[in-house]
Amino acid sequence: MQRELQGYFSVNTEGGEAVRAFVPTPLPPNPPIVESPELREKFDTALATLGRLDSISVLLPNPSLFVYMYVRKEALLSSMIEGTQSSLSDLLCVELDQPASVPLDDVKEVCNYVTALDYGIRRLAEGFPLSLRLLKEMHQILLLTGRGTEKRPGEFRISQNWIGGTRPGNAVFVPPPPDMVIECMGKLELFLHNQPEKTPILVKMALTHLQFETIHPFLDGNGRLGRLMIPLLLHSEKVLKEPILYISYYFKAHRQRYYNLLNETRFTGNWEIWLDFFADAVIESANQAIDTANRLLKMAEHDRKRINQLKRISGSVHLIHQAMMERPLVTQKWLHARTQLSPMTVDKSITELEKLGIIKEITGRKRNRIYSYTDYIQILDEGTELP
Repeated sequence: MQRELQGYFSVNTEGGEAVRAFVPTPLPPNPPIVESPELREKFDTALATLGRLDSISVLLPNPSLFVYMYVRKEALLSSMIEGTQSSLSDLLCVELDQPASVPLDDVKEVCNYVTALDYGIRRLAEGFPLSLRLLKEMHQILLLTGRGTEKRPGEFRISQNWIGGTRPGNAVFVPPPPDMVIECMGKLELFLHNQPEKTPILVKMALTHLQFETIHPFLDGNGRLGRLMIPLLLHSEKVLKEPILYISYYFKAHRQRYYNLLNETRFTGNWEIWLDFFADAVIESANQAIDTANRLLKMAEHDRKRINQLKRISGSVHLIHQAMMERPLVTQKWLHARTQLSPMTVDKSITELEKLGIIKEITGRKRNRIYSYTDYIQILDEGTELP
């Protein structure tokens, strides 16, 4: 549905030239969203698919084994949209205090995303509301190390930013002027808390994401925090018990359309086309996460059956295998600490897993070796290929 411009332009002077900064109208849209039968059916499908994903997380023998890697995949994909060059293996290496194959700042960005999401989930579990204060705290973690540390981590901007171009005067899009940020974000917070009216969760999630990206309240990290809010909202509204939806997979695959629709919706008011795109993103991302979980379960069960054939030592090997499902890139030292098995038993178990072809050593070193559960990582790596 075509509406008027979803806001107004505030004309200011930046660097001696006039700049038209866009100030969005508060949510919800007016006139209201028109839910065609097709759009309603798509959102019903999206919600049902999320229900299936949530059920799988409950049925998993140990959900934490999968959550650990799912969160890291979402972090990686979200950071890649911003141009970060990293991989799951790089991230896991750095978490083991081992060198990565890419610039350290790139990996730190991904690590910070993981830490910020973990922090947000923990705060919600403690009863803290999804609020501007929580978003600021998470933003501070996002920019704690690596690039952006000098760009006011945890604080709304007090200067004009822009998207595309070399300055505000030739930018593709200019967010609200700094003196309007707190007001715009305050109204977005009210919408998050169902004021002035209650909004269905998936519609709320879609509208909130676009509005946050439009306001662009921080000097850096807005894209990552805006995407991070999606699993956070799903968790806070109890749609997903665990943050195992990596919607950035879809945004990365359809990056240009994603950016085009953000601008189109702002300027034409066609929220319905954005909602249609967002519903597709949820459906495809949830289905992919379900497929990944099923494949990982099938692979793990296949490997367990092979381990059972070892007879005498199989109990210890099973413990090592279980630990490597939690962290598929490990050192002998980490396995010893995690399983409490003796170093000799860990070494023997690793040798048996190598003989079975389940894991392999990836450094070629005689000391400080790193072992990879390669098939596990390969399944989760899908979709994270560099462009």
